[in-house]
Amino acid sequence: MCSSDLAQAEHLRLANLFLKKLAMRFLKRILGALLMMFFAPTYAQDCVVVLMHGKWGGPQSPYLRVLAEKVRRVCAVELREMPWSRNRNYDETYEASLEKLSDAVREYRAKGYKTVFLGGQSFGANASIAYQAAYGDIDGVIALAPGHSPYEMYQMGMSRSLIEVAKKKIAEGSPEALIDFTDLNQGVRKNISIRADVLHSYFRPDGLGNMGLSASRFKKSVPFIWVIGTQDPLYRAGAAYAYEKAPLNPLSKYLVVDANHATTPEVASDQVFDRINRVKQ
Repeated sequence: MCSSDLAQAEHLRLANLFLKKLAMRFLKRILGALLMMFFAPTYAQDCVVVLMHGKWGGPQSPYLRVLAEKVRRVCAVELREMPWSRNRNYDETYEASLEKLSDAVREYRAKGYKTVFLGGQSFGANASIAYQAAYGDIDGVIALAPGHSPYEMYQMGMSRSLIEVAKKKIAEGSPEALIDFTDLNQGVRKNISIRADVLHSYFRPDGLGNMGLSASRFKKSVPFIWVIGTQDPLYRAGAAYAYEKAPLNPLSKYLVVDANHATTPEVASDQVFDRINRVKQ
């Protein structure tokens, strides 16, 4: 065989080798895609985490984005808009919002989700605690930088007289009567007009918004994850504020991170992800 034939044969051999390697890479990618297609949905059906935003926020809260991305590796995630969002402006009572959450939990169970977590940041954390007190049919509570403190607002005199006005309007059969009210969010005040029944629902000092009372009224013991930042105003209140009032559970955890009220969910995201994995196993 002449040298030119040998060179041509070598080129063909190298070309075939290259094509085989290319084909193997392509097949690996196709196989990976097929595995994700067939197995990822089944995996996601195992658990779901419903995350709720804080006061005047929205379902695409930047404070929950990092945590949501990590949790999606192991659970389905719903970012839910709540009545205290900037768009809804308290358009229904706390009781009504929790009833809709209950409907959602039942729907998730019907779809085959074995583990259902409720959680959120600030007011969203408050709601997850209130829900377990009102319904008690979830598998875990994730309270991130818990907020909304109607008892403290009442003690400050911000809502005391208006709560009485709201009670009177409700008793007179006028729950829809609007009341001018100054809301408070981490030291920032905002003037709003709110229905009497809605004001009474969210802001009475002994109502669903009182996290200490709600924690003490959990329908059953579930893993309760309370995450607080060292720069959060509520940090000084400690675990006795609400966490220790909930029924004991071996998978509950009081987590302290170096963060403020807004950054706590992101800073604690790895630890929260780990706790979710432990609970769902």
